[in-house]
Amino acid sequence: MTLPLSILDLAPVRHGETPRDSFAASVALARLAEDAGYRRIWYAEHHNMPTIASSATSVLIAHVAAHTERIRLGSGGVMLPNHSPLVIAEQFGTLASLHPGRIDLGLGRAPGSDRNTMYALRRDHTSADGFPDDVQELQAYLADDSLVPGVHAYPGRGTRVPLYILGSSLFGAQLAAALGLPYAFASHFAPVALQDAVAVYRRDFRPSAQLDHPYVIAGVNVIAADTQADADEQFHKAKRARVRSLARPGRRLTDDEVDAVLSSPEGGQIEQMVVYSAVGTPPDVRDYLETFAKHADADELIIALQSPAADARLRSAQLLAGAMLS
Repeated sequence: MTLPLSILDLAPVRHGETPRDSFAASVALARLAEDAGYRRIWYAEHHNMPTIASSATSVLIAHVAAHTERIRLGSGGVMLPNHSPLVIAEQFGTLASLHPGRIDLGLGRAPGSDRNTMYALRRDHTSADGFPDDVQELQAYLADDSLVPGVHAYPGRGTRVPLYILGSSLFGAQLAAALGLPYAFASHFAPVALQDAVAVYRRDFRPSAQLDHPYVIAGVNVIAADTQADADEQFHKAKRARVRSLARPGRRLTDDEVDAVLSSPEGGQIEQMVVYSAVGTPPDVRDYLETFAKHADADELIIALQSPAADARLRSAQLLAGAMLS
């Protein structure tokens, strides 16, 4: 059986480009992924990050859905404590009504931003405490019921958009297991608890109306290139970009300054974040991913393409599909 592969698209805005350029690149990637046999593409909610254009996640999903035909599209994820469950039910109910059978709703509890932005989102530090209740309220809106008397989601009611719990700790694993929902682990940037969280999820899983057996999606970074040297160079540029994204706002670091950070003890944190990365030629990437899927006990992998240029990102997706999906 072919290992299902999906893509996490952060809609990167590269230096000298605009969000419009990013959206065009996301459409091009989705079309390639649809033709190549990828299962789904997810878009992540981030805020106050000039290099990521997926903050209005449902709007981006709608745009890409209008330019594709079959591939599943969804959030990876919507940070639910930033929103009213009713509003998210209406948004994704609208998407599901426009594109039936193609929409996923992945949910996370982190702010997807810094502290000041969290307050600008009208969120306080206790918002995450209500995440389990918010998930169940949202789930009810998308079914034929409601936990709020007299309130229903229109559109949304009866669409039963499938929910996924996203996480990088035991909390998300326990919640997904208790609610009988699929679990997606963010091992592409927060790898530490991967195996423990998946083990807890599989052990404690309770069947639900949506899912009768555990289902795990694990994130992993990928750069597939025609040569190992090219893949390695792209990976180094990707790590440089990650250092720059963590720098003080308004400060533009030189390559030498970034490389000095990467070679310092602090740079070890970057290396730890990307410890699960398949970098190389298609056969090597395939071997890595097959081994990683067993290590993660994953039913599906979601690929975070790390190539720094849009054309290289498309090439990476194409080479990976040729190695694993053909």
